[in-house]
Amino acid sequence: MSLDTRFAPAPARGRAPAAAGTVRLTRRGRVVVLLVALVLAFAVGVFVTAASSVATLEPGAPEATEIVQVGSGDTLWGIASELAEDGRVRDMMHRIERLNALESTALQTGQRLVVPAS
Repeated sequence: MSLDTRFAPAPARGRAPAAAGTVRLTRRGRVVVLLVALVLAFAVGVFVTAASSVATLEPGAPEATEIVQVGSGDTLWGIASELAEDGRVRDMMHRIERLNALESTALQTGQRLVVPAS
């Protein structure tokens, strides 16, 4: 079997022939599709963030704290062990990390830490 292209319609000037069943978007159409996708992504982000909110109607009681200055050779474990009750040093370390928004347990000499009041 052979194909003969003599009777095929010529493509329009400057445009490639569109395949059957394809959708072509204009520039405005592509902008609209992009904006709809961004709005949907924003709505999903707001919904996910709102679903994980832990806010309550009642105000919380502030935790009593004091400030400790880190000395030479001090570690977060050492500071937490002095403040921990019942040997729960790791829990105290996590409380100190949360109060000071620490990303690691590394401390600098002279750094001031907010710690729970004992």
